[in-house]
Amino acid sequence: MKTTIVIPSYNEMKTLPAVLKALAGLALEKEVIVVDDGSRDGTRDWLDKAVSAKEFPYELKVIKHEKNAGKGGALLTGFGAASGDIVIVQDADLEYDPNYIPSIVKPIAEGRADAVFGSRLLVRGKAEPYNIFYLWGNEFLTFLVNIFFGSRMTDSYTCYKAFRAPLLRKMRLVSAGFEIEAEMSCKTAFLGLRFEEFPIVYASRSRRDGKKINYKDAIKGVLKILALRFTLRRADFD
Repeated sequence: MKTTIVIPSYNEMKTLPAVLKALAGLALEKEVIVVDDGSRDGTRDWLDKAVSAKEFPYELKVIKHEKNAGKGGALLTGFGAASGDIVIVQDADLEYDPNYIPSIVKPIAEGRADAVFGSRLLVRGKAEPYNIFYLWGNEFLTFLVNIFFGSRMTDSYTCYKAFRAPLLRKMRLVSAGFEIEAEMSCKTAFLGLRFEEFPIVYASRSRRDGKKINYKDAIKGVLKILALRFTLRRADFD
C-alpha cells in the first residue's frame, strides 16, 4: 500500500531538510507532500531547488500557500492532494522522529486498524513537553474528547495521526488552525473507526526554537470539541 506523508511547514528551514532526508530511509512505498504555508525564511526557494535536482529518492510534491493559512489549512491542502492508500502527518520540525512512521502505519496496511495515533503519553518519563502547561493542556483536551465521544485516547493532539485515506476524506475536515487536531480526534471517535495507538518518544522544542502552538490554541481546541459534541450528526457522513 502506498503511504502519503503530509508535511505542513511554516518557516522551518532549519529542520525541514533533515526531516526529508530521514524520510528517504523509510522502507515504504510513499509520496511526500510538503505544504509550504507562506514561509519567509528561504524554505520555498530551497524546496524548488530540491525538487528540480531530484534531491530525494522518492516522489516529492511541493504546494505553496501565498499567505499563512494555519496548520489546519496546510493539512487540508495536503490531504486534498494525497494519492496514497494511507495518509499520515509529519511535522516539519524534529520533535517527531520519522523512523516511527512504518510502525504507525503498519496496523492500517495489515487491515487491523482504520486510524493509528503515535502517543507521547504512553512513554511518560522519557520525554515531556518543555513546559508542563503543554502537557496539562493536552491531557485536558484528550479528557474532553474521551468524555464526549466515548474514546480511550491518550494523546489527542499528537502530530502522528495516520488514516486509511477514504476514511480521512469522509471526515470532511474544515479547521484552519491547530484545532484540526481536536477535529480529527473527535471525528475518529464519532465515526467509530478501528483505532490504535503506538508509543513514541519525541524531542520537545522551546518557543525560542520555533514552537508555535500556545494557550490560545488550547482554548480554540476546547471550543472545537464542544461545538462538535453538539453539532455532529451521523447523516453528515453518509
